[in-house]
Amino acid sequence: MGDSKTAVFLRKYAMVLVLVCVLGLFAFLTGGNILRPMNITSLIAQNAYVFILAAGMLLCILTGGNIDLSVGSIVCFTGAVGATLMVKLGCNPVIAVLAMAVVGAAIGAFQAFWIAYVRIPPFIVTLAGMLAFRGLSNVILNATSISITEQEGFVKAFGGGANCYIPDVFGIQGFNLTCFLIGLVATVIYVALQIRTRINRAKKGYEGEKMSAFLLRVIPVSAAIMWITTELSLDRGFPTVLIWIMAVVLIYGYITSNTVVGRTFYAVGGNEKATKLSGINTNKVFFLAYTNMGLLSAVAAMVTMARLTSAQPTAGNQYEMDAIGACFIGGASAYGGIGTIPGVIIGAILMGVINMGMFLLGVSQDWCKVVKGAVLLAAVIFDVVSKRRGKLIAKN
Repeated sequence: MGDSKTAVFLRKYAMVLVLVCVLGLFAFLTGGNILRPMNITSLIAQNAYVFILAAGMLLCILTGGNIDLSVGSIVCFTGAVGATLMVKLGCNPVIAVLAMAVVGAAIGAFQAFWIAYVRIPPFIVTLAGMLAFRGLSNVILNATSISITEQEGFVKAFGGGANCYIPDVFGIQGFNLTCFLIGLVATVIYVALQIRTRINRAKKGYEGEKMSAFLLRVIPVSAAIMWITTELSLDRGFPTVLIWIMAVVLIYGYITSNTVVGRTFYAVGGNEKATKLSGINTNKVFFLAYTNMGLLSAVAAMVTMARLTSAQPTAGNQYEMDAIGACFIGGASAYGGIGTIPGVIIGAILMGVINMGMFLLGVSQDWCKVVKGAVLLAAVIFDVVSKRRGKLIAKN
C-alpha cells in the first residue's frame, strides 16, 4: 500500500516547514528583530561560505554518503596563500585569485587521487588533509594574521567592507530600487523556467505534477525571493557576496538536475556496481567530486578573507561541519544518491537562522552548537526512519 498524499507532502517539504517554524519562533522571541533588513544582510554575509561549500559537499555525499573533512583547513590554507601573494609579494589580486583557485583545485585533486584510484576511504584521506593543511596554514602565516584592508578591489569583489553592495542608480532615499528590480527580474526568470520545464515535460509525455502542487511550490519560492530582496532594499542594497552565492547555486543546481554528469553522481550513490557495469567510470566520478570540493573551498576562502579583511590562522574552523550539516538537514541521504541544491539552500538558511536567532537572544555559542547538533541528528533520523516506512528499529 502506498503512502498517503499527506505523508508524501510532509516527507518532501519537512525541512521547509521546519525552517518556517524556526524562523517564526525566533521572530516571536526576538520581537521581530531577526527579520530586520540589517539582520537579513548579516545572515547572508556570515553564512556565504556555507552555501558555497555545501554545494560541493553535496556531490561528495551523493557518491555514497561520503564527506570531506578537510574543507575548513583548505579554506585557511588557500587564504594564507592568497594573502601572502597580495600583501607580502605584491602580486595583483587577479593573479592571487587565480593562484588560490589553482591551489584549491590541486589539493582537491591530490586527495581525490587517493580516494578514487587507490580507494582509501574518504574519511581517512580528508581527515589527514584537515590536519596537514591546518598545520601548513600556520606555517605560512607564522601563527599571525595578514591584513588585506589595502586590497580594496579584492575586498569589494568578494563581499567585504562597507562598500560591497551594488550601487542604486536611482538614488531613492531609504530604498534601493536597483536591488528591488534585481529581485523582481530573478523572480520572473525563476517562474519562466519553471513554466518552461513543465511545458517541456508535458510535450515529452512525462507525467506532470498537478497545477495545485506546481503553484504550491512556485509561489512560496517567488514570494521568498521578493521578500528577501525587499528587505535588502531597505538596508544597504544587494551585497556582492550574494552574486557569488547565486552563481554557485545556479551552476550546481543546473549540473545536478540537467546534465549527464550530474546524473552520474546520483547513479554512483544509488548503486556503484550497477553504474560501473553500465559503462560509467566511477573512479572519475569520485575524482571529480573531490577535486571540485577543493576548488569551491578556494572560493569560500575568498569570501571569508573579504569579510574578515584578513587571512587568519583560525579561518575555516568548523566550516566542514556547517557544510555537512546543511546538506543532511536539507534532505541529502546519509547513504548517498539523494539530495538537491534547493535542499542544501534550505539547510544552510536554517543553520544561519539558528545562529542569528540565538545570537540575538544572547545565547552562548556552546548552546548554539548543541542545538545545531540536535537538528542535524533529527534530520538524519527522519531520513532513515522515512525509508523504513516509519519504523524506528531496524530488523535484523
